Amino acid sequence: MARASRLVIKLTVGLDEPEKVAQAFSVATTALASGVTVSFWLTGEASWFALPGSASEFSLPHSAPLDHMLAALIAGGTVTLCTQCAVRRNINDGDQIAGIRIAGAASFVEEIMGDATQALVY
Repeated sequence: MARASRLVIKLTVGLDEPEKVAQAFSVATTALASGVTVSFWLTGEASWFALPGSASEFSLPHSAPLDHMLAALIAGGTVTLCTQCAVRRNINDGDQIAGIRIAGAASFVEEIMGDATQALVY
């Protein structure tokens, strides 16, 4: 079986499910550090992490700081805020942290259908 060279992670939960949040970010940053191309999607309640300061509010014992992991993903991968999720939360383009793009389902589908791509949903 061929090894995935691209990892697409969709995070659907927020502060209400801290262990899933920490796991998604940890897997994404570990993959990035291992040389895997990473695309990280913020959807549903995870959409709030796209706003300045919100990731720094996250705390979970024995977890790396979320704001540091988010900064690493922005610097070395692609971070996307779901278009519909943003609209539902009155998040406008330009409100998000610099380096986070806004895109919709068509872009997500395009990404996950690529060769050597593994998709995970948390």
